Amino acid sequence: MTRLGVGFIGSGFNARFHMQGWVGVRDADILGVWSPDDQGVKSAAAYCRSLKVGECKPYGSIAQMVADPSIDALWLCGPNHARIENVEEIVDTIKRGKGELKGIACEKPLARNVAEAKRVKQLVDSVGLKTGYLENQLFAPHVEAGKKLIWARGAATTGRPYLARAAEEHSGPHMPWFWMGQLQGGGVLNDMMCHSALVVRHLLTRPGEPLSSVKPVHVTGRIASLKWTRPAYVKKLQKMMGAQVDYSKAPSEDFASLTIEFETADGHTVIGEASTSWSFVGAGLRLSAELLGPEYSMKWNSLDSGLQLFFSREVTGRAGEDLVEKQNAEQGVMPVVPQEHAAYGYTDEDRHFVNVFLGREQPLLTFDDGLEVVKMLMTAYQSAESGKTLVFPPKGLDTFKPKVARGTWKP
Repeated sequence: MTRLGVGFIGSGFNARFHMQGWVGVRDADILGVWSPDDQGVKSAAAYCRSLKVGECKPYGSIAQMVADPSIDALWLCGPNHARIENVEEIVDTIKRGKGELKGIACEKPLARNVAEAKRVKQLVDSVGLKTGYLENQLFAPHVEAGKKLIWARGAATTGRPYLARAAEEHSGPHMPWFWMGQLQGGGVLNDMMCHSALVVRHLLTRPGEPLSSVKPVHVTGRIASLKWTRPAYVKKLQKMMGAQVDYSKAPSEDFASLTIEFETADGHTVIGEASTSWSFVGAGLRLSAELLGPEYSMKWNSLDSGLQLFFSREVTGRAGEDLVEKQNAEQGVMPVVPQEHAAYGYTDEDRHFVNVFLGREQPLLTFDDGLEVVKMLMTAYQSAESGKTLVFPPKGLDTFKPKVARGTWKP
């Protein structure tokens, strides 16, 4: 194959980030999109066409899209609670001989818990598809450039890095299902720690070596509700997201921290520290990372973008997100993140997995990696619930569901 036809499952915010990033992707076209939202899927298809990234059309079902011979690979960007149902329809269509695919790429997290993640992997493995785990922050240009330089110069002369930190923080998700533990699978830990936990491991892994060369051995997690269970914010959240999101009765955590002790293949103990938050108040989404070693360090903060705007109080207008994702203000001094899809790693990520499915590259991340991340997240929840540091992997991980996901967590 020399060109890949791609279909999207999901038409929302995340799918559109990938569509924007596709402007920088060669040898692949977005030809289809499906979601249960009829208006959303039509709008997403039109958006694709406006970006000139493919003659995208809406499909009436996943099976219909898989059956189309022009579709060679799928990008799963739908909600967590629909993951297994979506994958079952894909696999069933292939097994009935109604369609063929080269590969499937899945957004984070792979699933809501370990049992579901294993089911997703089992289904896809049963039809022999190539897989890609979509973790955009590993492909962020600042992360990749920093890692390569640190290892090539600092680590090569004074020894491997020993401490990595990563964080993702913003004021909260866009859609109601994210806030609902039973649908999403948890709170901010399940939603965003999947990024940060993998970033610290990635930074501590020598370039060219597998993630397995940096093995997690102990995990300490903490969760808390710092903002959204305060009475005034319970009401505000319900007004924004609807009556079904009631944090006075079924809250999810809006802050989480994680410490992972790793053992390296060359016999060192190294540490990863990660934190995530839906209770951050600032210009908007803030991604950050650090890597420290014997005689060197690196740091990245996405809001240190190099471009700032200032609007006085005389400048008024509608609220939006034209300066940065999860934008919280329209006045004052504000950083701008140009081409967020590229800055956050979507373009390089999508280009990589297109090449994987065309047979040109080996995948940097597969569903095996996605499953490993879910195992770390569930261990972090177990640790938070028990108040103890746990040996990884702990007992009972395969059947564990966080209290947040079961609607029984009381902060």
